[in-house]
Amino acid sequence: MMQFMLLFSRQGKLRLQKWFSAFPDRVKKKTTRELITLVLSRKPKMCSFLEWKDMKIVYKRYASLYFCCAIEPDDNELLTLEVIHRYVELLDKYFGSVCELDIIFNFEKAYFMLDEFLLGGEVQETSKKNVLKAIAAQDLLQENQAAGCWAECDIRLLNPIMDCKGKRKLWIAKERGIIDCKGFRRTTRYFTRARNYGPLRILSL
Repeated sequence: MMQFMLLFSRQGKLRLQKWFSAFPDRVKKKTTRELITLVLSRKPKMCSFLEWKDMKIVYKRYASLYFCCAIEPDDNELLTLEVIHRYVELLDKYFGSVCELDIIFNFEKAYFMLDEFLLGGEVQETSKKNVLKAIAAQDLLQENQAAGCWAECDIRLLNPIMDCKGKRKLWIAKERGIIDCKGFRRTTRYFTRARNYGPLRILSL
C-alpha cells in the first residue's frame, strides 16, 4: 500500500501532496522537508529506490518535476514506478505535454485525476480512457456552474431579444427552473445594458 505521494520541483518547491495514511501535520511537514532534501541530493545515475525509516521510497524525475512515493517494505518497487508513469501519462494526455506550470495553475485537476486513479493508496482504475472520461464530466459540470447557466435551455433564450417579450421568456424560464437566480440576475443586467448600448449576444458573454 502506498503511504503518500509527493510532487516537487528541482528547486525543492512542493507542488502536490497526497497522504493515504493519517499523519500529524508536524510529521507531514518534517517528512516532506527531509525527503525533498534527500532526493534532490542524489545523483542522476543513482538508483530510484531507497530505504527510509520503515518505508521504501520510490521516485522518478520527469522534466523539472520529481514524483516521489512511499510504500511499505513488502511492496513492489517496479509496480510503484509503473503507477507513477501511468499518472504522468494521464496528466500528459489531459494537459497535452504537461509541464510544471500546468500543475501549479490547475492543481485541482491533478488532485481529481489522482483521486480517480488511486484510492486508499491502491490502484482503483487502470483504464486511462475511464479516468479521462470522469475528468471530462467534471469539467462540464464545473463550466455549467461557473457560467451560472441552465443545463436544458431553450435555444430561443439565446437569441439577442432585448424587448419585453424576451424578458417575459426569461421570467418563464426562471419559474420553470431552467435558469437559476444567479443566471437570471446576470442575464437581466445584460438585457438592460444591451437596451442602453445596443445589441449584445448573451451567448458570447
